[in-house]
Amino acid sequence: MTVADVVLAERDGAVGVARLNRPDARNALSAELMERLATLVEEWDANPEVHCIVIAGSDDYFAAGADIKAMRERSFQEAMANPTSSYWARIAGSRPPLIAAVSGFALGGGCELALCCDMIVASETAEFGQPEITLGIIPGAGGTQRLTRVIGKQRAMELVLTGRRVNAEEAHAMGIVNRLAKRDDWLAEALELAEVVARRPPIAVRLGKQAVQAADETALAAGLGYERRLYELAMATEDRVEGMTAFIEKRRPEFRGR
Repeated sequence: MTVADVVLAERDGAVGVARLNRPDARNALSAELMERLATLVEEWDANPEVHCIVIAGSDDYFAAGADIKAMRERSFQEAMANPTSSYWARIAGSRPPLIAAVSGFALGGGCELALCCDMIVASETAEFGQPEITLGIIPGAGGTQRLTRVIGKQRAMELVLTGRRVNAEEAHAMGIVNRLAKRDDWLAEALELAEVVARRPPIAVRLGKQAVQAADETALAAGLGYERRLYELAMATEDRVEGMTAFIEKRRPEFRGR
């Protein structure tokens, strides 16, 4: 299997779809897979024709975490020098919104990858969890931080310190999952959500993503100021004029990303 094969790429109009493809390893997040995924996300980010990105696994596994066999032999010095942290920042830095399409297991790094995305669509078969504690470690790719911001300290503390898994229904109730899908509809529903986002004015979508992310990272007063600056940028776009004109004229807007 070549490096390109570990993540399969396809385009569906303005939506880029990245399919994790290590079936023999339950889509474990090897360095090769993460490099390929980060590179794909960056390429689509740089392509003005791509307005949304879906990251998906297989029916049985979104991603079952890291490659434990490789990690067991890693020394402290090797762990410190390992480049994996850069992959996560590259993926999370995507300007087009990221949607995780999850079916089956999303555990450890797989759960962190789903949480790294901006929205999650999950099959009724999905299971989420951070079981790192059972291996003598803790999440190291954002699991403690993103999970806490999504579900709150008390719930995150329980999942991180016990390693307990949650099924799709509980994950939806906690707010981890945006949409629940039937067993055979998870990818189609993720693509449907992505297509809705992709039809919106792309500059406004990117600005909206930045504004929501700021709510996680700043105090309220600073966040409100940042939101206002992004709003003013949106007001300066041609898409804003087209959107408002189309509304007044009772027609569908034709957004051009300008």
